[in-house]
Amino acid sequence: MATQDSCQALTEEIVAFRDERNWSQFHTLKNLLVSLNLETSELLEFAQWKDDQSLNEHLKSEKNLEAFADECGDILIYLLLICSECDIDLVDAAHIKLGKNRQKYPVEKSFGSSKKYTEL
Repeated sequence: MATQDSCQALTEEIVAFRDERNWSQFHTLKNLLVSLNLETSELLEFAQWKDDQSLNEHLKSEKNLEAFADECGDILIYLLLICSECDIDLVDAAHIKLGKNRQKYPVEKSFGSSKKYTEL
């Protein structure tokens, strides 16, 4: 599990990588949001035209899993850059959101259900 320190260290490494290449000029918040969405779409391509079983089989290949992991890495990099741009601590934000989700989806109402909290 990632800690705040390791998340911060990774963010600093990503920002240094970006700054060494003078890419911050391209990394506006809008461009980072667009790039995040494009990368998530590339991840989604792995599931295109596959059922769950086919997707799981596809990812058993080391080559396919590596490509899948690369897309996950790209998504994390863009998300950390977005959080850095907005001064958001991603780990704190996730803990806060999980707390909100616990309230919206109490176990006794949501156990085994895929319904949205407004329908429970």
